[in-house]
Amino acid sequence: MQQSPAFSTGKHMIKRTTALLALMLTVACWVTPAQAQVQEQRAAQQPDSRTEPVVAAPADAAVDSAGVAPPGGAPVDATAASESSTAAPVDTRGLDEQIQSLKKDVVDLNKDLFVLEEELLFPANTQVAVFVSMDVGEFFALDSVQLKIDNREVSNYLYTPREAEALLKGGVQRIYVGNLKVGKHELVALFAGKGPNQRDYRRGANLRFEKSVGAKYLELKITDRQRRAQPEFAIRDWE
Repeated sequence: MQQSPAFSTGKHMIKRTTALLALMLTVACWVTPAQAQVQEQRAAQQPDSRTEPVVAAPADAAVDSAGVAPPGGAPVDATAASESSTAAPVDTRGLDEQIQSLKKDVVDLNKDLFVLEEELLFPANTQVAVFVSMDVGEFFALDSVQLKIDNREVSNYLYTPREAEALLKGGVQRIYVGNLKVGKHELVALFAGKGPNQRDYRRGANLRFEKSVGAKYLELKITDRQRRAQPEFAIRDWE
């Protein structure tokens, strides 16, 4: 039996996810021993506050080649002193680079999984998407948009001031995506907000359209009508 492209893509994404998880576990195993080694070296270099204070030897006290001071001086281990002075910290830059690369792979994988989910839930043959755009500022401040397709409510979106401002600056929002069978349908949009003189304003717009094979895109467009000093609401079909 022939497999669909979406199914094959799903299998490929699952393999990538499994590989990345295995790499994350491997890196985690590397990090723990390296961090433990760094902590041990730092602890060895720090003096122990519980030890007795060491009496410094006189400046003119000579130390022989065996590391033994004359009477009155503290014994010195020359070999241990040399080793502690030349000990270098563990270089973890390579490990940090691998972790950053792994994080980037996880972000890319998340994007691919999102696209795959869109393709599986909303195939191109049945997909319908509705967008909102605004070109206003004087006569209308958007609060909410309600969508109905074939007398069935599919979306009721409440806008925050930041979201409404983003639309005023030229942003386009995808307010709804779903599936429709081939044939004739009707979209009704109800807009609510503040109109002229800060009065509550509620208007509607509708569009009858035909869904064919392939994705369907519709735009809810809000503009200012200067002649009538009021907003205008329209639904545009992206052919």
